[in-house]
Amino acid sequence: MIATTQPSARRLAFGVVLGQAAITAIVALSSWLIAGRRAALSALLGGGISTAASLVMAALSFGGSAGATAQRALRALYVGEAVKVALVVLLFVVVLKVMTVAPLAMLAAYVATFFVYWGAFATARRGTPRHPVS
Repeated sequence: MIATTQPSARRLAFGVVLGQAAITAIVALSSWLIAGRRAALSALLGGGISTAASLVMAALSFGGSAGATAQRALRALYVGEAVKVALVVLLFVVVLKVMTVAPLAMLAAYVATFFVYWGAFATARRGTPRHPVS
């Protein structure tokens, strides 16, 4: 288990959002070079959906008095995650109904944003001191 303070957890959460935005831009540029404008826009939308949902979750989970008590912090995380999932579903439905997209590029960018989580948590874990079990 990783023990962390709220300011460092907040910094990590918003760092993930920035990382996801960067990955989205990289995948969109790659898609544009490989498959053209529609693929690039589709990648921007796929990665943007994930990035926007993560931003909303971070704001809900670490905003205001979310971390005042352990119970409030946990409730804020649950609410943030529920809103994040609902937002992802809603945004995908809207995009797929309103636009003609390149599905592979959109899905590739969406999936690529998940690698940011793994990288961020691996880095956070590496920087956490290990305490011997009593």
